[in-house]
Amino acid sequence: MSRYVCNVCGWSYDEEVGMPDNGIPAGTKFEDLSDEFVCELCGVGKDDFTKED
Repeated sequence: MSRYVCNVCGWSYDEEVGMPDNGIPAGTKFEDLSDEFVCELCGVGKDDFTKED
């Protein structure tokens, strides 16, 4: 499982945790998120996230 970090505000999406409060279950891969997915804090889209090593 990987973590993806927003390039704008630094918020991160952790595939292992998901976003259960937003209907995204734990274990959901970043690539499987809807194209409408946006950063929880600043609202930018998936294109503004970088995979964390």
